[in-house]
Amino acid sequence: MCNRYQPGERTRIEDHFSAERLREYNEGPPTVHPKEPGWIVRLADGEMVLEQMTWGFPVVLRGKQGQPLKPKPVNNARFDKLGAFWKRWAVQPGNRCLIPTSRYAEAVGTPGKMTETWLSLKKEPLFAWAGLWQPSDEWGDCYTGVMTDNAPELAHIHDRSPVVLLPDQWQTWLTASLDDLYQFDRPFPADAMQIKATPDLWARPKMKGNEQ
Repeated sequence: MCNRYQPGERTRIEDHFSAERLREYNEGPPTVHPKEPGWIVRLADGEMVLEQMTWGFPVVLRGKQGQPLKPKPVNNARFDKLGAFWKRWAVQPGNRCLIPTSRYAEAVGTPGKMTETWLSLKKEPLFAWAGLWQPSDEWGDCYTGVMTDNAPELAHIHDRSPVVLLPDQWQTWLTASLDDLYQFDRPFPADAMQIKATPDLWARPKMKGNEQ
């Protein structure tokens, strides 16, 4: 489960996606964790626009006495649940987005000693991570990233990975029917990925993300 990623520089994102900001925003954190602001690209009136939203759909859990707890961010959406839990958003092209990503991290190793391993594309400084977005009462506009099976060669890092979309696939993700999206439910080739293992300990962020 991806719980941190780096979007890259805003100006590079604007150029790469030919997207126009709808309004002025703060730059946001260079490394995004669940419930923090990150960039998304979506279609508005047929044009690519860049917006800043909260990473994670708010899901309200219940305590032992049935009392509502503080919402937790569900920042990863399983592809095999797009036709079930996520269908009300996935079926609507207007609720789909692209998440600009330069690289993402996974925790590797034994519990308590896990370190950061970063993954990116070898030939592209940025890529689009398939996403969904919605307005929420709790956090305003928010988004979640869609996950699929990882390449077998990278399963030792994690069994799932972000759905990577290349430029000629963006319009399909943003406009096609739900049935047409399943072509993207496949591992991205391992030989196209750049892997950077680091000795940096995986410090758990204060707000832990969730997958659904």
